[in-house]
Parts: sequence; structure tokens; C-alpha cells
Amino acid sequence: MSNEFKIQIRKITINDFDFVYNSICDLGNEAFDVNLFKEIFVENISNQNYVYLIAEIEDEKVGLISFHVQNLLHHCGLVGEIQEFYISKSYRGKGVGRSLIHKIIDFSKTHNLKSIEVTTNKKRIENVAVYEGLGFKLSHNKFTINLT
Repeated sequence: MSNEFKIQIRKITINDFDFVYNSICDLGNEAFDVNLFKEIFVENISNQNYVYLIAEIEDEKVGLISFHVQNLLHHCGLVGEIQEFYISKSYRGKGVGRSLIHKIIDFSKTHNLKSIEVTTNKKRIENVAVYEGLGFKLSHNKFTINLT
């Protein structure tokens, strides 16, 4: 991790909405319906089974991660899945993502999770190397059907 930045990690609050909205729109390369997005955002940050964290450097919001925990039969226990993971372009490669992932790993160990999962779009080939560099193993395929 770079020593030039002091990265602060904290829970996301309603006051972080604009940063989260803009980040997820950038991540998905589309503008989502802001009202529907806010409704889901408020519901998700209130859910005790979800962890939403934001990274800041000198009070500037620079990254976020969302993590959903489920009790799964086929694991016979708790499994967490990273749903959204975003680092501002100018802060990529500076330890922000690693700091967020380490917080998720610490949370997972403290809460006795069996594993942590993450999915990345096949278009984002570079993400495979990023996740492998963070300790993830490419072990599954994920299939989807778009219904909209």
C-alpha cells in the first residue's frame, strides 16, 4: 500500500448517496433511475445482512464496496458476495481497493463466513488479475438471463 495516503474506511450513510450513485453509474456505464436507485440504496444500507463501506482520503470519497451475506444450504453456512466494488480512477493502484477488501475479509472472519465470492463482467478482463492479486481464485462460472 502506498504510504502517501491515509485511507479511512467507514460505513456508508445516506449522506454518501451522490458518490455511490455516480460511482455505480460510472461502473455500469449507464445512468440509473435516480429515484429507484435511492429507494434500493436506503433499503440496502439498512439491511443488517449487508455491509456497505466507503473509502476516504483526506475527506475525499475515493472508493466503495458492498457485500451481501447469505446463509446458504449448499455451503451449510454463511457466504458473502461482493456486489459492487468501485475505486475512483485517479486512486486505482494506490491501495484503496486492497484496504476495502481487507475490511471485508476481517468482517467475514469475525462473523465466521465460509467464503467470499465476487463476480466480474466478462468485458472487464483486467478485473480477473485484480481479484487474483487480492487472493481470489477463479473457481466458478456464473450464468445469467436478463429479464428486462
